Amino acid sequence: QVQLVESGGGLVQAGDSLRLSCTASGRTFSTSNMAWFRQTPGKERERVARIRWIDGSTYYADSVKDRFTISRDKAKNTVYLQMDNLKPEDTAVYYCAAGPTPVTYNYWGQGTQVTVSS
Repeated sequence: QVQLVESGGGLVQAGDSLRLSCTASGRTFSTSNMAWFRQTPGKERERVARIRWIDGSTYYADSVKDRFTISRDKAKNTVYLQMDNLKPEDTAVYYCAAGPTPVTYNYWGQGTQVTVSS
């Protein structure tokens, strides 16, 4: 089992920045890919960024490209999502996820709310 604990959400204004953190514990060797998803009521869950643990290669959704940055700290088993120039449409519950492939995620965090006011 892998446990994921997120932190860093909050209420900000448009144009502000936030950094989300996700710390993994347990059988972390099975989590070769980690990602951030977001979801708002009535919409499908969207994968916004992904990082491959071994080499740090990344993926970004077009909606966040050039504004969000995903990174990892191997020593701390932690993945970060730096969110800059936030927009009201970024408002969502953000979830950290981990899994064996870029498209398969077996473990999920509890979610953290990000609210961006205009």
